[in-house]
Amino acid sequence: MPDEIIPITRPVFDEEEERAIPEVIRSGWLVQGPRVADFEDKFKTFLGVKHAIATTSCTTALHLALLAAGIGPSDEVLLPSFTFIATANAVEYTGAKPVFIDIDLATYNIDSEKILEYLDNQKAIYKRHAKCILPVSLFGLCANMESINRIASENGLIVIEDAACGFGAKRNGRFAGTEALAGCFSLHPRKAITTGEGGMVVTNDDHLADKVRKMRDHGGSKTDLERHLQNGGSMLPEYNMLGFNYRMTDLQGALGVAQMDKADMIIEGRRKAAARYDELLQGVAEITTPFVPESYTHAYQSYVCLYKADSSKLKDKADIHWSDVDVWNRERNRLMARLEKKGISVRQGTHAVHTLGYYKKKYGLNDYDYPMSYIADRLSITLPLYYGITKEEQLRVVNSLQELIKTR
Repeated sequence: MPDEIIPITRPVFDEEEERAIPEVIRSGWLVQGPRVADFEDKFKTFLGVKHAIATTSCTTALHLALLAAGIGPSDEVLLPSFTFIATANAVEYTGAKPVFIDIDLATYNIDSEKILEYLDNQKAIYKRHAKCILPVSLFGLCANMESINRIASENGLIVIEDAACGFGAKRNGRFAGTEALAGCFSLHPRKAITTGEGGMVVTNDDHLADKVRKMRDHGGSKTDLERHLQNGGSMLPEYNMLGFNYRMTDLQGALGVAQMDKADMIIEGRRKAAARYDELLQGVAEITTPFVPESYTHAYQSYVCLYKADSSKLKDKADIHWSDVDVWNRERNRLMARLEKKGISVRQGTHAVHTLGYYKKKYGLNDYDYPMSYIADRLSITLPLYYGITKEEQLRVVNSLQELIKTR
């Protein structure tokens, strides 16, 4: 009999979520309403921000936040090349140009020095159009927001944070998503807490919050819930701006409320599981485990390792032998395929977006343009991690990994 499959992740649902959905159905209010409002209140309280605005996904959250911040055609938005494609797509939706910046291979996050290099080159060559930095707190580790915000301030740039993976992560005691003009979160099932699909914009800026709330609901001056609770609700609202239908349903909001009640427990469980992997993988020379800088608290949305590449030794193109990377990539792919056959779900970390067809063709990009992003794409391995994963399951993952590495 084959071993039971160990999934890449698993959402944490119990009786609380099971009760929440029928209650919404019985209430008769299914679209964005009181349960979404409750979820938003819990989310903003958890993070310590003034506003939390629920949306249909992190992609739509990013789209709204960028538009509300004034990003549009002729603007450039600087973002890491190693990220899920939705980060770049959200920029494209606004008509702005996504400008890819390479990452620090140790953290997988955007390299602040590379941001400065790009801005300095712009100033030297032509009048710059950069308007925004869009850092990503990838896999549950905060981006270097201190450095990014300093660069932005010195160059008159806006900062919008893609915190899709960052729920529960901290830097110097501050949560991911709270050190930018706005932060955007994902509530996809692979994230720590989930509403199935869903996203959230958080901000301390009243004006931006007001614009995001209106734009997510077709640009209306009032929501259905506001009209329902006020006199004169029979009259339709005014529409003075272009909007979208990016509303979260109350079914999702009810799930979000239940998930927030166990958020601390879920995050702590993921951290304990990650610490166990750190210990079990000590001495496995072929695997580089996640790096956590001092004063950062990783939330471990994913536990992403590098195969073969030692990130501490790869700082520049001159250090890279591309033939080695190609060999290691083929080895990694075979290793992942063999782990899957043994019932152990694994994934590559995420994309190097500049290597994907749409962006590569539109902007004339080459694979090696962003070398650290390319290496992360080709050599990253995500191991199964979720609240409730057992020590025995993690031992099976690591033992299988070591066995297959030895027999490659």
